[in-house]
Amino acid sequence: MSQISRRQAMALLGALGLGASAAACAGPGGSTKPAGASGPAAPSAGAVTGKVSFAHWRGEDKAVFDELIKRFAAKHDGVEVAQDISTSNDYNAQALQKLRGGSIGDAFATFRGAQFKNFTEAGIYTELKDSQAVKNYQKGLLSAGQNGDSQLGLPYQVVFPMPMANLDLFDKAGAEIAPKNWDAFLAMCEKLASAGVIPISWPGGDVGNGGQLFNCMIANNAPVDDMCAQIEQGKLKCTDDWFIKMLNQYKDLKPFVQPNATGTAVEPAQNLFSQGKAAMLATGSYHLAAVRGLGAKFPIDLVFPNTTSDGKGKYEGAYNATFILGVNSASKNQAAAAAWIDFLSEPENAGYYANQTAQHVSVDKVEYTNPDLKRLSPWLQKKTALAARFQFNNLDVRNAVEASATAVISGTSPEQAAAAAQKIVDERL
Repeated sequence: MSQISRRQAMALLGALGLGASAAACAGPGGSTKPAGASGPAAPSAGAVTGKVSFAHWRGEDKAVFDELIKRFAAKHDGVEVAQDISTSNDYNAQALQKLRGGSIGDAFATFRGAQFKNFTEAGIYTELKDSQAVKNYQKGLLSAGQNGDSQLGLPYQVVFPMPMANLDLFDKAGAEIAPKNWDAFLAMCEKLASAGVIPISWPGGDVGNGGQLFNCMIANNAPVDDMCAQIEQGKLKCTDDWFIKMLNQYKDLKPFVQPNATGTAVEPAQNLFSQGKAAMLATGSYHLAAVRGLGAKFPIDLVFPNTTSDGKGKYEGAYNATFILGVNSASKNQAAAAAWIDFLSEPENAGYYANQTAQHVSVDKVEYTNPDLKRLSPWLQKKTALAARFQFNNLDVRNAVEASATAVISGTSPEQAAAAAQKIVDERL
């Protein structure tokens, strides 16, 4: 597992005026692959025209992409881009089958981890290492889209999968925004509860969003940085002491989440937070724009549940580089799809996306003007763990491991929940 280095952070912060920065599985590909070459081919060249299908899961970004599509079409006569949007769960489960034929998803996004690996093995990607787009990215943030020597995708977003906090409610309750250890985190929750608000709004009924808290809870509990990969490989187990300890900490959270938290979808969870009824939303910074759209006016920061007893944990937070942009090897319009990816990767357009969606991007030389991005910028300098849940390559295993936390919140004992999860992991080994 890696973290955002100081160099990478300063490169990102340079766009905020706080620093300066300059900027292989073989599969079917486009027509530009030289004879005898191995690995994926670059997208086919040709006229930038016709219809491009852009497949992704971020419905909350539709209006922003619509505006960028207008700007793109204004530069290229005869081209149009249509968004094909699924929910994150559906996209994780169904996108590979939907994109195989090339009828949708000429350009597309993938999640880091299992989905990127599955798309790579299926030969869905083209080779982007020599594209115009790749030159605009910070090199240190491109690894999530690499396979061997190939740059198959371009991780567009830098997000923090950590609870968002309503600073007004924290101030009113006199709650510590940066608890140094687990006892301090629980004391913070106690103060919030005593102030008459729900400490944590958690969408436990939504696998994709409910699992983000796992990235924080496991970061300083695990004995190694590739803990989830080792669980999947059978080298570590959910029944290990460190994992049981983490589940006991989930049990500690049970009094501080909303009623029926394990059955709560993401929209109701967002509403509790946006309406000031909950002090934290346990999803991540990628929901900033959504809660602002729901009317949240209060200042927002992030909270890291430091699970250590002594405050000496390795990590101070969690981050993810995701929304990996790619061009479909089965597409009949690769030239226009590649041009769309190039366009999104230009600093001006990436900056528009970032500021409108309240998400940092991996593109270099972006100017951030969004107040929320500026407020969260210090997190770019902290030692943050690369989100562990995306180490899983088998989604059944990931869902089973994360479901152990949900089961504990529902009332199952940590030992029983761990054993149930491990049984499924063992079956998949």
